[in-house]
Amino acid sequence: MTAERTVALGGERTVPVPDPIAAEYLLLALRLGQRIEGLVDGYFGPADLKARTDMESLPAPASLVADAERLRERAAAGVAEADRRDWLDRQIVALETHARRLAGERLSYVEELRRLFDWQPQRREDALFDEAAARVDGILPGPGSVAERLAAWDGGLTVPEARLASVVEWLLAEFRRRAEEAFGLPDGESLTVRFVRDRPWGCYNWYDGGLRSRVEINLDLPVRVTSLVPLLAHEAYPGHHLEHAWKEADLVDRRGRLEGSILLLNAPECVISEGLADLGRRFAVPAESEIELLAEAVERAGVPAAEASGASSARELAERAVAVAGARHVLDDVAVNAALLRHADGRSHDETLAYLVDVGRMAPERAAKRLEFIEHPVTRSYVFVYSEGEALLARWLEAVPEADRAARFGRLLHEQLTPSAIAAEVAAQSGEVVSAPTTTR
Repeated sequence: MTAERTVALGGERTVPVPDPIAAEYLLLALRLGQRIEGLVDGYFGPADLKARTDMESLPAPASLVADAERLRERAAAGVAEADRRDWLDRQIVALETHARRLAGERLSYVEELRRLFDWQPQRREDALFDEAAARVDGILPGPGSVAERLAAWDGGLTVPEARLASVVEWLLAEFRRRAEEAFGLPDGESLTVRFVRDRPWGCYNWYDGGLRSRVEINLDLPVRVTSLVPLLAHEAYPGHHLEHAWKEADLVDRRGRLEGSILLLNAPECVISEGLADLGRRFAVPAESEIELLAEAVERAGVPAAEASGASSARELAERAVAVAGARHVLDDVAVNAALLRHADGRSHDETLAYLVDVGRMAPERAAKRLEFIEHPVTRSYVFVYSEGEALLARWLEAVPEADRAARFGRLLHEQLTPSAIAAEVAAQSGEVVSAPTTTR
């Protein structure tokens, strides 16, 4: 494959020349990104394609629909590799759906999700949240509601801002070392962390290409020491940063699959990416070392936890925190139901906020922040991919023996996989029936 030298995103790198289908995919995504704020989450592909779309007039939505239809047909007929063909097909369906919405077509919320993500969210029974709350009630006894006790618990785990950078630096070094041992690191990868405010999310990975990421942590709400562990595993190692860096090095640069040089929101790749980022905590912090690591994080952070929890030591606090986190992981799935209530069932803002507080046992300010994410024009569709992606990939991972799971997780860092392809593997290997949507228009 020929190559060209280009300067893009602040550094010089070798970018393979895209084949015609990859080039058309990138152009379609970039053109839609000019009309849909936030659709393009990152681009490190050929600079001339980006310049071309920046200079041309905005195409009409109807023409973008037609472009997507033609490209889907070309990819089905012209891409030899089955995994690449499947990945492109699902991604193009999502882009076509975005174009159809621009052209005025209206879909139900659930149908829109099905087309955008190659997957469909499942409502949780409220009884699951009640059971999780009962577990919290036993772990954190005392006066007040479960939501009030969780809020007090959180307050005792807040990392003083003066210590936050040092704790983050230490955890990142630990997770990077463990990721290198389990999955390897591409030569030259790096990331930086900074703290921000006034964002609708708690933390974000901005992938700049050239194997580089910027991780931003939002300080609008206090940062809990217990949240730093899953947060940094998710955004950095072995989560988003490692996934994007390996796919750039392997899929894009080595194999020349240039369609991977653009990162899109509200597309099937997000279910895989967010699912693997959440699931990656299992490898960043194996169960047998979780309490020890968290106890050290508590000591480094200097949190005032003893007053809120009654724990006599950092280790006792860590043990309790692991138990609380397990129950809270279930409670966090309330966001899936809340999004469906708001956008599929037509519940009001206030009704949905009350549901997050009453059923999800969230403190009002935390519930308001979550609802901001659910109602945001870009993330209103995105909100469910965390829970659904992790649940799907967990079933896939657990379909093989424990000794084979790191290797299976490694596939997520190197391969073009879709939610429906993962579901098919689960069904084939475990006999479990995992429903996946069709991709017909």
